[in-house]
Amino acid sequence: MSTTTEQLPVGVVGAGPVGLITALGLAHYGVPVVVFEEDDTLSRDTKAGTVLTRTLEVLHRYGVLDDVLAGALRIDEIGELDRATNRQTLSVRTGDLTEDTRFPFVINIPQHELEPILRERLDATVPGALHMGHRLLDFTQHPDRVDVRLHTADGERTVPVRYLLACDGGRSAVRDQIGAVVEGETYQERYMLVDLKVDLDVENPRDYPYLAYFGDPQEWMILVRQPHCWRFLYPLQAGQDEPSREELADKARRFIGDTETLEIIGTNIYHVHQRVADRWQDGRVFLLGDAAHLITPMWALGLNTGVLDASNLPWRMAWVLRGWAEPGLLDGYQVEQAPVAAKGSASMAAAARAYMARRADDPGVMTAGNWGNAFTRGMLGVRLDVDGTGDWSMVAAGDEPLPVLAGARSPDLPLIGRTGRVHLHDLTADAFVALYFTDPRRAPVLPPQDSPALRHYVVSRWDAPHDSGLRDRALFDPGDRVRRRFAVPDDTLVLIRPDGHVAAIVPFDPGADRDAASGIYQRITGCPPPRDPA
Repeated sequence: MSTTTEQLPVGVVGAGPVGLITALGLAHYGVPVVVFEEDDTLSRDTKAGTVLTRTLEVLHRYGVLDDVLAGALRIDEIGELDRATNRQTLSVRTGDLTEDTRFPFVINIPQHELEPILRERLDATVPGALHMGHRLLDFTQHPDRVDVRLHTADGERTVPVRYLLACDGGRSAVRDQIGAVVEGETYQERYMLVDLKVDLDVENPRDYPYLAYFGDPQEWMILVRQPHCWRFLYPLQAGQDEPSREELADKARRFIGDTETLEIIGTNIYHVHQRVADRWQDGRVFLLGDAAHLITPMWALGLNTGVLDASNLPWRMAWVLRGWAEPGLLDGYQVEQAPVAAKGSASMAAAARAYMARRADDPGVMTAGNWGNAFTRGMLGVRLDVDGTGDWSMVAAGDEPLPVLAGARSPDLPLIGRTGRVHLHDLTADAFVALYFTDPRRAPVLPPQDSPALRHYVVSRWDAPHDSGLRDRALFDPGDRVRRRFAVPDDTLVLIRPDGHVAAIVPFDPGADRDAASGIYQRITGCPPPRDPA
């Protein structure tokens, strides 16, 4: 991976999941990073517990997925059940995403178990980057840095950073200081989250999906199988007191029936929000996660929407710090992510709440086609507004994969390179990648492979002959599997960004000596692709 020539690190405030994943992303791109967390220890509170498919892909790119999977429970079915009959009304089968991702499943892992895994990987990758017991007091912006003033057990200290990234939660001190206004609504209804130690496998066998949504107009509930316990979540009406442990146990039994033993091992109460900051950037300061948007943790939309921020911003920052892009590249972060939070995840969470309470027969984001449901729920169906036209989406539909459009996340399928199998997302992990779907036997003219920021490959079901001059950058596509998934005709150029999203899909003239990919790259970044030293 490339590294920047800048000496000052990027500062991250907050060591929750979004802050730690953002720091791992910066480290992945070789950007120096420091993380400041006001508490002395990571949180042990009962919090979010489901990680979606798209987040798994981000964790893979940042080198921490294997560690997370080792501590998680893997799930290929999301169940929707009717509370009155206890019968399943819908099953979202994520296994239908095999033509989209290496990880056609979601996982359950409690946040208080996820955070230490992320911390251990950060400590191993960037020793000394995490500073616990550092509470932000204020900061001062300068043309080339941000001076961050912090309170520590040893007194105040001021740390200069290149940029300041606020991952400090819904009550963000950074957001308050830049004067960003949070717009939206906090509902009177709250959510009760309870972790249970109960045997539903052997002593009292149940066949609930590991992630099950029980809809009911009076008493809906979400049941989640965590690696070492069961978790259920249900609404508390406005003004209702926090239930006692006996009341919580009785509530659980109303859903799961009588059991030999049942122990309450953790509880938490959530306020229900649908609120988004009016701006996510002020000079060298950026908001991410709950600091930028408070989304109800329905359908796992809270944490996982924040991880989309942690996927979008780090590569942009790396490109600017390497000198591979103008600072204007950073403006695209809010342009692309704000609609996803304000209109996408927030609307989806509201529709899910209405559906669970049976106030609506259709949540507006579920269709008769399982692939579309799985893509929407697992990938969040995100197609970003990559060209500023306002065209983006969060919902997919149908039983069959839809053609890939500009702005969509690229499918992560395997191709065969010179030395063996390679997946598309690994090719793009630290570079823009231009894929030329054309016939290598006909001597197509490709730009030289001379930039670390932009790589060029020919993709075809015809392997490149050894005397074609393309052998080192030919990707063999048996059966046209990848081309068919993109649904593009022959002689098409697909440009993919480092975050895996498709920047452009344009025709390609294999006989013309014209570098269209570099032109698109320069339009996006404001700079021509850097060239490798001769």
